[in-house]
Amino acid sequence: MPHEARWHQRLAAALVYGVIRCVAATVRFEMNDVSGLFQGAPKERIIFSIWHNRLALSLMLYRRYVGRFALDRRMAAMVSASRDGGLLARVLKHFGVEPVRGSSSRRGPRALRELASWGERGYDLAITPDGPRGPRYLVQEGVISIAQLTGLPIVPVSYHLNWKIRSKSWDRFQVPLPFARCSVRIGEVLRVPRDASEADRETFRQKLEQTMMAITQD
Repeated sequence: MPHEARWHQRLAAALVYGVIRCVAATVRFEMNDVSGLFQGAPKERIIFSIWHNRLALSLMLYRRYVGRFALDRRMAAMVSASRDGGLLARVLKHFGVEPVRGSSSRRGPRALRELASWGERGYDLAITPDGPRGPRYLVQEGVISIAQLTGLPIVPVSYHLNWKIRSKSWDRFQVPLPFARCSVRIGEVLRVPRDASEADRETFRQKLEQTMMAITQD
């Protein structure tokens, strides 16, 4: 079973939410959209693919470039079933995002089915293709499986911060500093056919990884 957030994690999640909101209010955002989807809210539901180390501003990006154009849109996101995932799940709740608990190592197939079910209910989906344990910048199979199950397009997202702190964790997690400039890059959309073979899925996985790396600048 996924670890639930304890009282101190619930408190920490509220603080993290507040800090993200305050810092993001000072950040200058710029958008480079190769996909062409974000002239207003995208017309179809989509799967956001963003690296694990860029989670800090990911939910603010969703609010800024999708939520403000379509107030009825909602998102579900894959979150680790670990204790740390319990904290992140609470942060997602503060942002109005539905957390789905699981990873490649814990509850993997079941979590993927649960996430796909949210897509079928009309939610946008989000997944960190290299999470929750890495290796950093290596796309795993989960995001391809979700795209095949749901028929929804994968939208690669990354951003560059000119002013940030990097943690010493496996992903070198990036923490934006106040008044940073955030250059958001949206890559070419990737669609995975429902009848894709195992070889096809590997081809799509490699293509997504290449696209993600092409829009990523550390």
